[in-house]
Amino acid sequence: MRSSLLAPALAIGFSALLCAIALLVSGSNPASALGVMIGQVGEGQVAVDIVNSTAIYMLAALAAAIGFQMNLLNIGVEGQYRIGALVAAIVGSWLVLPPVLHWLVILLVAMLAGALWALIPAVLKVTRGVHEVLSTIMMNGIAFGLAAFLISQDRFGELVGNNISTEPIPESGQVPNVDLGDRGQIFGLVLLAVVAAAVYGLVLHRTRFGFELRASGESPTAAAAGGVNAKKMIMIALLTSGAVAGLVGMPEILGRDHAYTLNFPANYGFAGLGIALLGRNHPVGIAFGALLWAFLDKSKVALDNVGVPREIATIMQGAIVLSVVVAYEIVKRMDRAAEQQRVGRAMGTVEPVAADSGSAK
Repeated sequence: MRSSLLAPALAIGFSALLCAIALLVSGSNPASALGVMIGQVGEGQVAVDIVNSTAIYMLAALAAAIGFQMNLLNIGVEGQYRIGALVAAIVGSWLVLPPVLHWLVILLVAMLAGALWALIPAVLKVTRGVHEVLSTIMMNGIAFGLAAFLISQDRFGELVGNNISTEPIPESGQVPNVDLGDRGQIFGLVLLAVVAAAVYGLVLHRTRFGFELRASGESPTAAAAGGVNAKKMIMIALLTSGAVAGLVGMPEILGRDHAYTLNFPANYGFAGLGIALLGRNHPVGIAFGALLWAFLDKSKVALDNVGVPREIATIMQGAIVLSVVVAYEIVKRMDRAAEQQRVGRAMGTVEPVAADSGSAK
C-alpha cells in the first residue's frame, strides 16, 4: 500500500518542482500558466481534440507496453505505425465493400503491415542476437524513406491541392465520427483504443500467455526452466507489438483524412514509449498517461498565446516521465531494503531495532 501511494506522490511532487523551475527560468508565473492550461479545455474544440489524441496515444503506448513486458524496447513503433497506415490507406482505397466489413479489412491490413515490419527485428533478435533497439531504429529510417517513395505521384500518390496523398478511401471505408457541433467530432475509432486496452489487460492478467509473457520478462532463466520457449515469446511479443502499432494511425485516416498524406503526423510512436513508462505498462495507467500527454500537447498553443514558450509543455512531458522512472526506482529500492531487513530478522542474522535500543541503554 505504501509503495502504491508513495511512488506516484514522489513523481507528482518532483515533476511539479521541475516544471515550476522551468517556468520561473522562462520568466513566467507557474500559477498563471497552470490556469491558462486548465482554462483551455473549455474553449472551442480543445476538449474533443484531447479525447482524439488520447485514443491515438493509448494505441501507441499499448504497442510499446507489450514489448516492455518482455523487457524488449520496441523503438520501431514509429516506423510500424507509419507503414501500417500507408499500406492500409492504399489497400482501403482499392476496395469497395459493405461499410463494417470494409473497416475491418482496413484494420486487419494495418495490423498485418505493422506486424510484418516488426518481423525483421524479431527474426534478427531470435536468430542472430541483434539487439532490438538497433534493428528497430534502423527499420524506422527505412520506413520513412519507403513511405516517401511509395507516396510519390508516379507510384501511389496523387496531387491534392498543395499536398500529395494516396487515393481517398471510399465512403464505405470511412468510420463515422460522433458530431458534437461547434465542439468538433470525436473519432469513431476512439472506441478501438478502449477495446485494445481492455483486451491487453485481460490477456496479460487472465491468460496463460500473459503469465508466460510477464514471467519471461521478469526472469528468462526461470521461465525457461518452467518450459517457456524464450525465442517463441520474443517473436510473439514483437509481432503483436507491431500489429498494435499498425493501428495507431487508423483513427485519423478512417475518421478524418481518409488517405495517407505527405504531412502524416509523426512522433506518435516515440510518445507512446514515454506514455507506457508513465503508465507503468498497466492499461489504466496508460489511459491516464495518454490523457495527460494529450492535454500537455494541446497546452502548447494556449501557452504560446499568452507569451509563455510552448516548449515548456514539452519540458513538462519529459519531466513527468523522468519523475515517474526515478520515483518508482527509489521506492523499489526502499522496498527491497525493507524486505532484506525482514528476512534478516526472521533468520536471526539481523537483530530487531528494539533489542538494539535496549542493549544500548
